Amino acid sequence: SHSLSAAFREYLRHLGLQDFPCGLGSWNKPCLDGHRSPRGAQPGQGEAVLDEETPEALLELLRDQHSPWALPPDCSTQDRLLREVAVLAPELIHSSKVYQLLKSLRMVDKGVEEIDEGVLQFQQLEELILTANHISRISSANLPRTLKVLELCCNAVGDLQDLCSQPPPELQHLGLGHNSLCGPSQDKFLTEDFWPNLISLDLSFNNLTDLLGLVSQLCTLQKLRILVLQGNPLALIPTYRGFLVDSLPKLSFLDDIYIGPDERQQFQGLARQPELSRSEVRVVVSVGEMKGVPAPSAFLQLDAGSEAPVITCSYFVTYEF
Repeated sequence: SHSLSAAFREYLRHLGLQDFPCGLGSWNKPCLDGHRSPRGAQPGQGEAVLDEETPEALLELLRDQHSPWALPPDCSTQDRLLREVAVLAPELIHSSKVYQLLKSLRMVDKGVEEIDEGVLQFQQLEELILTANHISRISSANLPRTLKVLELCCNAVGDLQDLCSQPPPELQHLGLGHNSLCGPSQDKFLTEDFWPNLISLDLSFNNLTDLLGLVSQLCTLQKLRILVLQGNPLALIPTYRGFLVDSLPKLSFLDDIYIGPDERQQFQGLARQPELSRSEVRVVVSVGEMKGVPAPSAFLQLDAGSEAPVITCSYFVTYEF
């Protein structure tokens, strides 16, 4: 499987941190002074050669939007940081010290399938963004204990057990939107026992169905202020928003909508009427016409005493909601 560590190394190569104007080369004056004499200079001479550049001049080549070496305007802060460090202190990029530079690591749509043990090298990491990859399980033993933000939106996470075996104790945001979580089996992992400092939780667009069961777990999260549940089947329940607002009195935002005093007053007491939030729905489907089904008349023309094999055909229709 394609690990996060492998994807990060590939990402570093793609940034071109060893190529002009970054990296260790004849163009980097401080590096030359520290490693060998400038080309063309005789012993005792302090004259600079033409192909040397000061760090300031090299940084200008990275920052000037008209420069052929400039990063695109929509590049990330992470890209800019690593490119500039590769100019100012290239020796950090070419060693394991590069893992100490980042407090935030953003690896979006890089084909990552596994958070491997190598991720522990990011000893200062506070934010890990892994949106739009192919991660189905997360081993919490491979997550830095310093993490405060873990974003896993648009992956294939269907089970939280491994993530909750040794969860990062200081985590404040957990993003699990657009995954494959099914209720109620996963609800038990969404409690204060695992996430004592969680402020923001995104569970949108999964397959969570048990509103009452989920709320009974979420109400243990004393620091939770932001919750996103839209896109789950349980959000179809008519009393969905009111029941959540009244059940979680410390919540400030539900589905990106602010919860004001008036709304709290409007739904007051709804949490004490769980019978109004039954997670059941009746669906009536009428099929007007179906085409392409073989007619059975051909099979009925066999004589009563015929030894021809009897052919039985069965059909079914599947509805996906």
